[in-house]
Amino acid sequence: MTDSDPFDEIIEAETDRDPDLAVIEAGSRTLRAQGTGAPQADVPGRPEDPQVDAALREVEAELATRWGETKLEPSVSRIAALMDVLGDPQRSYPSIHITGTNGKTSTARMIEALLGAFELRTGRYTSPHVQSITERISLDGAPISAERFIETYHDIKPYIEMVDAQQEFRLSFFEVLTGMAYAAFADAPVDVAVVEVGMGGTWDATNVIDADVAVVTPIDLDHTDRLGETTGEIATEKAGIVKQDATVILAQQPVDAAQVLLKKAVEVDATVAREGLEFGVVSRQVAVGGQLINLRGLGGEYEEIYLPLHGPYQAHNAAVALAAVEAFFGVGAQRPDPLSIDTVRKAFASVSSPGRLEVVRRSPTVVLDAAHNPAGARATAEAVAEAFDFSRLIGVVGASGDKNVRGLLEAFEPLFAEVVVTQNSSHRAMDADELAAIAVEVFGDERVQVEPRLPDALEAAITLAEEDGEFAGGGVLVTGSVITVGEARLLLGRG
Repeated sequence: MTDSDPFDEIIEAETDRDPDLAVIEAGSRTLRAQGTGAPQADVPGRPEDPQVDAALREVEAELATRWGETKLEPSVSRIAALMDVLGDPQRSYPSIHITGTNGKTSTARMIEALLGAFELRTGRYTSPHVQSITERISLDGAPISAERFIETYHDIKPYIEMVDAQQEFRLSFFEVLTGMAYAAFADAPVDVAVVEVGMGGTWDATNVIDADVAVVTPIDLDHTDRLGETTGEIATEKAGIVKQDATVILAQQPVDAAQVLLKKAVEVDATVAREGLEFGVVSRQVAVGGQLINLRGLGGEYEEIYLPLHGPYQAHNAAVALAAVEAFFGVGAQRPDPLSIDTVRKAFASVSSPGRLEVVRRSPTVVLDAAHNPAGARATAEAVAEAFDFSRLIGVVGASGDKNVRGLLEAFEPLFAEVVVTQNSSHRAMDADELAAIAVEVFGDERVQVEPRLPDALEAAITLAEEDGEFAGGGVLVTGSVITVGEARLLLGRG
């Protein structure tokens, strides 16, 4: 790299900006392979108003001084104290609580779309975000505005400081955001909140709600250092969201996880609906831009539903989401009739899930997917093989150091002709050379290229995909981390 590299020149000029963001934005102006199309509304960029942008950066900087999402103290005492001084806003609306290992955010988005189609005002809280912190808190299907995010933070800041002074440890980054979400939902006000756990269940900061419906997406091995070494142990922690007399919607689970979840349901007199028994996917077929699915819900059959998302796992997420909304409305219990099929079709047709098999560029096709553990990678690999007719697929992988990176790479090995390893701007990112050493063991030396800078990695992968000509069917899959996907999305002009 020369001293006159335009990427470095822009970074150097961005002296008043967050350094990581400056890197991303500079890359988006210099990368050759720009994407097409306008940014999607559900993935907001930086505020256009300089004053609002500055105010949001101040809030982000204050939040950054708190414990990050990877540093945890297994207790809900601090968030409970915050809720108490705020007047328990989380109890002013019913909620649907979602845990599991993979598929939580996509399922939450589907639940939100269904509830909205039935004219309920929704609040959705999910994590992590793809590009903007404001994505985590949504009202009526869209992220709250930067202005409202800032206002909510300042409204509860005095109470946050009050709790900080009383506790052994200050409220964490995630706890503060959770408090903001619950306060924003109460202030809106919403008719129902759709809440995704951050990690686990029992001691997760979100677990100060008593949800009428608890949803458990497929459980697999992830965060084993905190949640347990087996799916059964992990299920024990995640079962903590199942409350007295609730309805539990269970996706297909490993046997040991299912046993734990069913036992917890019996202990609290919860009603259980299981995928494959009480509800499920009847059939599915690939369609342009997604798939056409037939679902069996708690109230009957729902046929010819178009879902604009790829992969078998998204069809299963749809079945879980539908059952959750049926349970919320009492279908199969208080009322025998199914939901309006026309409304259900309209809702599912509107669903999007940024960063989940999202196409952001053509010629060659560049796909983004936030798979970050082996189970997610296997599901992504299956979906890519089904939905895309790539003759040659190049992987761009940037992963976090605390993940099962070998397992993730092994899941993609049959799919990738070559892999370009890189790293994102997060302090949690695995060093590119360290990642490359593992990749060489999985792929062999000739199939691995190292580009520590993400813009260079994208450039290299697109060049490799183009080697056989414009119409040869080459493609690029960017994966390994939500952060990698979010930064690539910005670099490719989608934010």
